[in-house]
Amino acid sequence: MPEPQKIAKAELQELNAAFDAQINKDKATKVQFNPDTLKVTFANQIQQPQGGDQGGSQAGQFVGAGSTKLAAQLWFDVTQDLGDLPDVADVRKLTQRVAYFITPKPDNASNPRHYMPPAVRFLWGTFQFDGVMEGMEETLELFSAEGRPLRASVSITITQQKITTFAIMDRNAGAPGGFRRRPAGTTPQAQAPQNASLQSMSTSGTAVGSSSGPRDWQSVATANGIENARRLQPGQFIDFEATKPQIVTE
Repeated sequence: MPEPQKIAKAELQELNAAFDAQINKDKATKVQFNPDTLKVTFANQIQQPQGGDQGGSQAGQFVGAGSTKLAAQLWFDVTQDLGDLPDVADVRKLTQRVAYFITPKPDNASNPRHYMPPAVRFLWGTFQFDGVMEGMEETLELFSAEGRPLRASVSITITQQKITTFAIMDRNAGAPGGFRRRPAGTTPQAQAPQNASLQSMSTSGTAVGSSSGPRDWQSVATANGIENARRLQPGQFIDFEATKPQIVTE
């Protein structure tokens, strides 16, 4: 039987000042429960002209690059499965990992009096948002008999001082809108025979659903998380319809 698909978890990562590379990887933290919704707000800076005909309509003037804001609510509960998070008894040990991204620190060594919160990336599957954490609100909702907080909800807002086109990870080539989810149980899978390699299966017609011809076995290996494509486990299930992720913009 194929292993159950692992659910992707949202993650907070620290970026450098140029917002183009992750730094301090030990500060990255995954959420315990993925948000139900993500709210993205776009705003342009419009200035209304002064004076003129007060009785008529006046067109505003665009005076800034605009901004984009992400709002999300995260939940943490130490009475539930913590997954990849540290095994702790006080939920604040988990929420302080989120609070790290709103805590200002010296911007650079040459000017230690200038403090800035770290650049942060919110990453969840095909969704990526880079910016600075503008706000965080933590609510403690469940306490032990000893008064130890066990559950918390954390609302965060991340802001970037620009409006950009989203980059969306395409998990299936040709999928409209950059992403398509197959209904559960409808994806045919091939089972690896003894002494088979992914390349031999891709070119011999063993691949289920490959009526259009041989598959790109490198992309299939990437999409299925196969590290050694030359030596497959007998009976291993492989989805030959999966494709290597691609970045598309709309």
